[in-house]
Amino acid sequence: MNQDLLKPEVQAQIIARINQLNASSQAQWGKMNVSQMLAHCQAQMRVALGDEKLPHSFIGKLFGRFAKKSLTDEKPFSKNLPTAPSFKVNFNPEFDAEKNKLIGLVTRFKTDSITKDPHPFFGKMTLDEWSKGTWKHLDHHLKQFGV
Repeated sequence: MNQDLLKPEVQAQIIARINQLNASSQAQWGKMNVSQMLAHCQAQMRVALGDEKLPHSFIGKLFGRFAKKSLTDEKPFSKNLPTAPSFKVNFNPEFDAEKNKLIGLVTRFKTDSITKDPHPFFGKMTLDEWSKGTWKHLDHHLKQFGV
């Protein structure tokens, strides 16, 4: 079920799940370790919060608005979807630091904090699309690590 990350109780649920992770949490699919996943989720949230600005990709301009429905529908993201190069984490970050940074970003996720810039793949997005899409992305990766 898609959730609204702008609601404090939904943020609290996500933070509780993040806090269930530890440095030895193992992925049930994919190539990232838990610290890389935490850093990857931060990258997406930094775009949603306007902290990081990425250009609208060529592929996104062609297909993004058609794929945008997948952000807010009830169907979970497929396992092993390709990751945009700007969201890949090719280093081994420190677990506790990455966990704390992600929790900080979740806490900052408020109506007046969401960017008005277009998403680099999906293009122009509403608050509802940012909120539900960000929740769905976090949920996907937390499930990847069993929480």
